[in-house]
Amino acid sequence: MALAVSIVSAEAEVWSGEASQVIARTVEGEIGILAGHEPVLAVLGSGQVRVTPVDGSVIAVEAAEGFLSVDHDRVEIVARHAQLA
Repeated sequence: MALAVSIVSAEAEVWSGEASQVIARTVEGEIGILAGHEPVLAVLGSGQVRVTPVDGSVIAVEAAEGFLSVDHDRVEIVARHAQLA
């Protein structure tokens, strides 16, 4: 089972696809998300979002000023500033 992940900035979509894991920094600390995760809405902290696509590679995105939403194996990260690291 995979996560459907979408990372967008105010300017454009930065990355989207299927992933096995997402790790992001929130204002309360790091959060790791796997398939089947409980619904969550969190405020992003400044830092790196690490996405592990289903092929096992790692995508790093620098993100700040936004939020992260998890619901039904769909992860949406919306940030004012986001770019591939």
